[in-house]
Amino acid sequence: MPDKNRTLDWQDLRFFVALARHGTLSAAARELKVNHATVSRRVAALEAALGASLFDHRADGYALTAAGQAILDEAAPMEEAALAVLRRLDRGSGLSGLVRLTTTRVFADFFLATRLAPLAALHPGLDLDIVAEARLLSLARREADIALRFGAPKDSALAGRKVATIGAGFFAAPSWRDRLAAGEAPVLIGFETDGPPIPEATWVAREFSRPRRAVRSNSWAVQATAARDGLGIALLPNFLAAALPGLVAIDLGKTLPPRDLWLLLRPDLVTVPRVRAVADFLTELCRDHRALLG
Repeated sequence: MPDKNRTLDWQDLRFFVALARHGTLSAAARELKVNHATVSRRVAALEAALGASLFDHRADGYALTAAGQAILDEAAPMEEAALAVLRRLDRGSGLSGLVRLTTTRVFADFFLATRLAPLAALHPGLDLDIVAEARLLSLARREADIALRFGAPKDSALAGRKVATIGAGFFAAPSWRDRLAAGEAPVLIGFETDGPPIPEATWVAREFSRPRRAVRSNSWAVQATAARDGLGIALLPNFLAAALPGLVAIDLGKTLPPRDLWLLLRPDLVTVPRVRAVADFLTELCRDHRALLG
């Protein structure tokens, strides 16, 4: 039975909705910026207050019970109303606060990281979180505010624009030009493909099935460094090759088709000043460096 003497803690509902949305304690904890034990404790407190079990704990995560689904149906509009209030405040709060950006590690490390100073000078009240990892963070689940992703968006609910065309080519130490001219067979630096498929790796495997792979790595930085040190020839984004002195372009007779870079954000954030400012800065940054990126 529910505890009739206890007042419902509205914060517990936030934790409940996050766990219902993500299905795991760790993912809900990341969204709420707490540890997983806090999520578990707050959900347990809500279940005690309501006198009902809201989740079935399964091997692959948490699934809503019938009672949990009924509570979610009531709680989700409450969360949206709270977010609407925050967005209204955001629109009038000026250019300050946190913006969370997600993109690939290679783009963050070798393009963005050295070009953010003008944004900080223009808007000193802005705080920017850059999450660079292979896993694509979800804008719909509010894991990030802005995403820079390769390829056109598959989620039509997101606001997006193409901001750049990313070109790539083969690069190596200068000595490889002489070695190839002397008739030596090319030695490639390849991708480690145990994880999710990498379009570049798929293309190289299809177009260059016979050359030896001297080094394999899922890190663009490792591949670029190995190429610079003469271990072989690597397929690299042009901006990465430009950032690492000692690499020269190598013509192997084939060119990887360029990929489009898209900036994406949730429609409800389009009019939030701090998010708009970061999105506009990133758009202009990519357009100003179109020759380097392409």
